[in-house]
Amino acid sequence: MQIVPLSAFSDNYIWALVAGGDCIVVDPGDAAPVEAFLAERGLALRAILVTHHHADHIGGLAELAARHAPRIVGPQDARIAGLTQSVADGQRVRLMLDGREYAFEVIGVPGHTLTHIAYHGEGLLFCGDTLFSAGCGRLFEGSPKEMHSSLARLAALPADTRVCCAHEYTLSNLRFALGIEPANPALRARAQQCEALRAEGRPTLPSTIAIELATNPFLRASEPTVAAAAAKHAGHAMADASETFATLREWKNGV
Repeated sequence: MQIVPLSAFSDNYIWALVAGGDCIVVDPGDAAPVEAFLAERGLALRAILVTHHHADHIGGLAELAARHAPRIVGPQDARIAGLTQSVADGQRVRLMLDGREYAFEVIGVPGHTLTHIAYHGEGLLFCGDTLFSAGCGRLFEGSPKEMHSSLARLAALPADTRVCCAHEYTLSNLRFALGIEPANPALRARAQQCEALRAEGRPTLPSTIAIELATNPFLRASEPTVAAAAAKHAGHAMADASETFATLREWKNGV
């Protein structure tokens, strides 16, 4: 199976999973890039996975459904029209591509939105706007505690899991992360690598859980260096990793 990031809007990625003549896409906020990709490759759209209700993730659903009648899987949320299957934390989604079954575990990750879910399987994580490379999503509906818990669940996945985020935010996230841990060698190396990729017009994604554990301050809230930076910013010591996370998220909101 091949995974391909399709660019949409200014910085979205619609992830395409391809095997043989079949295709699955994740979070198609715009139908046009998907249609162009299907036509170019001569592919049949078999299914769509949705992580949450925001327009830049579901805006293309109606058009793609009308033209291809794919299976559409997503969280139970009245704000998402057209689902053929609603799923929740702990369930498994089984999809067919080119005659082979691919299985994904549904992980509930409230924080960015209350009904946000992620899909993990086949060595891949489709995490929508919960986890970004070197960052995490804003808290539009959930609490810092919920988001911190959601990220902890993703951080516990196998280290070689490829992290397929929904936005190309990596360079701006790395700039913030370097302000938190300027002496982190893994972070400096990651910044150089990603700057080179973007200079060539290439995606910085997918990342991996191992890379995020080494470089993402929102997954490193238990690290003394990260807690110290948060404490300096807030002007008082951090009580625990959850408070460190909340301080980092509020700090990032103002950058």
